[in-house]
Amino acid sequence: MNPVKIAVLVSGGGTNLQALIDAEKSGMIQSGSISLVLSNKEGAYALERAKNAGIPTAVVTKAQTGSQEAFEDAIRAKLTEYGVEVIILAGFMSILSEKFTSAYPRRILNVHPSLIPSFCGKGFYGLHVHEAALAYGVKVTGATVHFVNEIPDGGEIILQRAVEIREGDTPEILQRRVMEEAEWKLLPMAAEKVCADILKNK
Repeated sequence: MNPVKIAVLVSGGGTNLQALIDAEKSGMIQSGSISLVLSNKEGAYALERAKNAGIPTAVVTKAQTGSQEAFEDAIRAKLTEYGVEVIILAGFMSILSEKFTSAYPRRILNVHPSLIPSFCGKGFYGLHVHEAALAYGVKVTGATVHFVNEIPDGGEIILQRAVEIREGDTPEILQRRVMEEAEWKLLPMAAEKVCADILKNK
């Protein structure tokens, strides 16, 4: 049976995308295959990573399309064109509407750099999450991979991994440790798990 076609949606440097590309190369992801990398920003370095790995790329921006609805329609058209069955948001800095997310129930994955339900929801992204964790004084943080629905960080949790907070951590140091110890490991594991489930039920 053919592997499940995955699209990875990106906005920036693409470190999580790289973790997925490496996992597919090493055979850790076998049930899925990255068929498209789509960015909402021209010139995102993630697009270079995709090109280096021989993966087709596309760029859809709000500036080009004019409205949220047209933006999402253009993304959906690309996903359909490539036969995409699973969508992974890897640092995709655009909130998707309920109309979009409900078209792909239990098929959109996102990685969030905290242990949901802590430090998540509106306004909690990037370094803000790690700043909040340090300001609150929690001793353990981590990352969560979850299904995406219309509520920011509100979908069902797939996998979580805890990461210890250390004396002297800055938001930047903590961000790096959470990526290395949790995000880059969890995202490929969750991708394989979801794709394997889809293949089982085909």
